[in-house]
Amino acid sequence: MKTAEDILVILQNRLPDIELALESGESGQPWIKVPADNIKDVSKILRDDEELRFDTLMCLSGLHYPAEEELGVAYHIHSTSLKHTLALKVRVPAEDPVIPSIEMIWKTADWHEREAYDMVGIRFSDHPDLRRILCPDDWEGFPLRKDYTPQEFYHGVSTGE
Repeated sequence: MKTAEDILVILQNRLPDIELALESGESGQPWIKVPADNIKDVSKILRDDEELRFDTLMCLSGLHYPAEEELGVAYHIHSTSLKHTLALKVRVPAEDPVIPSIEMIWKTADWHEREAYDMVGIRFSDHPDLRRILCPDDWEGFPLRKDYTPQEFYHGVSTGE
């Protein structure tokens, strides 16, 4: 079972031109910060490398950092055969929140990316069917952004706000 530090070293050896960083928050749980443009390459190595074998995307969550005017995604992955887990985080500017899709690497990402798009407004390039999954197609705004203001009416019906 590898630690986040071990995994970072493997990734840095496999992808020396990509700037990766190990960080941790108040919980002390470490994660690897990945540039958005590189998430697909990093994910492929995490899935395919014999030392890593991350075969399961457990969760993909959209995030909003209003003070920094950024959006982000947290990816939580697991190796069922090697028993290690890892968190990755990607951040992008809120005015142009585009992150490459990893749906072709872990199929579970399909609906998770659609939810992050629907709730936070992150667009996933190369996603095969990026459309709203929880809100109607014509819903205004992204309900999980911290600055979200609910619309008062939807098709002439009060939303209760």
